[in-house]
Amino acid sequence: MSIATKTGDNGTTALMYGRRVPKHHARVEAYGTVDELNTALGLARATAEHDFVRSNLLAVQKDLIVLMGELCVQPVDLHRYTGDGYLPVTPDMTAKLDVLVKEIEAQNISFKGWATPGATAHSAALDVARTVCRRAERRVCELKFTDELRNQEIVLYLNRLSDLLWLFARWVESQREK
Repeated sequence: MSIATKTGDNGTTALMYGRRVPKHHARVEAYGTVDELNTALGLARATAEHDFVRSNLLAVQKDLIVLMGELCVQPVDLHRYTGDGYLPVTPDMTAKLDVLVKEIEAQNISFKGWATPGATAHSAALDVARTVCRRAERRVCELKFTDELRNQEIVLYLNRLSDLLWLFARWVESQREK
C-alpha cells in the first residue's frame, strides 16, 4: 500500500473510524499541531546533552501519541475508541509532568521575566517546542469551547507541558553555567 492514497486530494481527511472532515477542521488543526509539537520535541531530544531531559522528552512524546489518538476521534466515537482498548489522556499523565516541574523548581533555577531563547541550541529547541505546545493548547481549547472536546484533561496536560518545557530550557541553560 502506498503512502499516497490520494483520498485527501479533495481537501478532506479521515479521522479514526472513517469519518471525513475538511483538512482545515478544528480537530485536524488540533491534532496536527500536537504532531508538530511531537516533532519539535524530537528535535529537542536529538540535541539533548543530558539524559534527564532526553529520557523525559521521550516519555512525553509517547504520551503525545496517546493524546493525538484521542484527538483524532470525534466525540460520537469515543465510546468505540475506548472500547477498542485505546487509552485516553489521564490525570496520572498530567501528574507526572507536575512531579517534573516540582523537581526542576526545587533546584532553584533562577529566572526573571521573559526568557530570551537561544543561549544554547538545545534550550532554543526546547523553547520552540514550548511555543508549539502553546499553539496546540490554543487549538485544543477551540475544540473545548465549541463542545468538541470531551476530555478536559487534554487541556491540562498541554498547559502543564508548556510550563515544563519552559523550565527544561532554563534548566539546560543553568547547566551550561556550572
